[in-house]
Amino acid sequence: MIKPFSFTGTPKITFGAGSFAKVPRIMRKMGRNALIITGVSSHNEAGRFDKLVEDLKKDNLRIYHVKVKAEPSPEFIDAVCVDHRDKNINVVLGWGGGSAIDAGKAVSAMIPQRGPTIDFLEKVGTGARLNGVKVPYIAVPTTSGTGSEATKNAVLRKVGPKGFKNSLRHDSLVPDETIIDPELMLSCPPEVTAACGMDAFTQLLEAYVSTNAGAMTDALALSGLECVRDNLIRVSTDGARDIDARAGMAYASLASGIALANAGLGLVHGIAGPLGGLFDIPHGAACGTLMGAAFSAIVDKLLEDPGADQSAVRKFAKVGSLFMFTGSTDIRTGCNMLVEKINEMTVTLKMPRLGKFGIKESDLDAIAAASDNKYSPAQLSTDEIRAVVKSRL
Repeated sequence: MIKPFSFTGTPKITFGAGSFAKVPRIMRKMGRNALIITGVSSHNEAGRFDKLVEDLKKDNLRIYHVKVKAEPSPEFIDAVCVDHRDKNINVVLGWGGGSAIDAGKAVSAMIPQRGPTIDFLEKVGTGARLNGVKVPYIAVPTTSGTGSEATKNAVLRKVGPKGFKNSLRHDSLVPDETIIDPELMLSCPPEVTAACGMDAFTQLLEAYVSTNAGAMTDALALSGLECVRDNLIRVSTDGARDIDARAGMAYASLASGIALANAGLGLVHGIAGPLGGLFDIPHGAACGTLMGAAFSAIVDKLLEDPGADQSAVRKFAKVGSLFMFTGSTDIRTGCNMLVEKINEMTVTLKMPRLGKFGIKESDLDAIAAASDNKYSPAQLSTDEIRAVVKSRL
């Protein structure tokens, strides 16, 4: 039986090697004044940025360019909007990793608004609501991880003891167009590729076993998980220049974004969110290092509880069999194989320990208290979450 579900729309998606060449034509259709938001340097690999600007200026487009150095803060979004609100911006292009994509998404939404961005943020805002009006937005990812190129939220953060990492969210924030060209990912460094890939892996698995999952998100998540299985290790090691492997991970990231936008996420992201607000830790690294410990705790709890959600247990076992190429197997064995595989990948991809980012045992209570199980099929207690984080110090 197919359970009832609702499904958030997706961008118009153009996928494939060489598809970046279509960006100028798409931008010309949207207007004459363009704001491009990029990361600090990767956007100009092979001179692509300079060529894009040159092509657009030949057609008399006025180009404004802003760089984002890290995950954007509400203050950064406010500053960009103040600087460009009187420029009659017709199109915003976000080009880069998740930070650039989210920054562009937030700017496109906030230019037409009045009031500080923080007022509109979940949990920490005043409750102000976006009205759905935005500047048309194009997303061009250069990494394969966050899936932000297909989601309806922009993640913003402020780092510190009272820091936060929360979303600006509205159905209208889904990009109008998404161009996914795996050629743009060929130069992504191995450590970034690995961390982003583990983020995509986490998102796919969390969406697949989510208590809010449905038939369409299950299909997307499984197809993305197959791509992670076949390509993540390769693109992070000796296959970094393999365009087919890069395409596989680009698809996995895209599928994870669509799946999470509809099914929600789980415990790993429920810890990684507040962790990223309290400490300056890259999101992919946080998810990648927590993934094995978190899913081990979830699987153990499900297997020990006779009243647990058996559909989630079967799903974990199915993914375990998928990754180990074993075909059907008993549920407990499949679940254990999945945890073993995640832990093996954590080591192979050299996911950093949390201590590398200054996190200490004395911080565990604050991290655990701020964490959230989200749509996890097993709800861990604060003490159990604390143990998960401690195991990765």
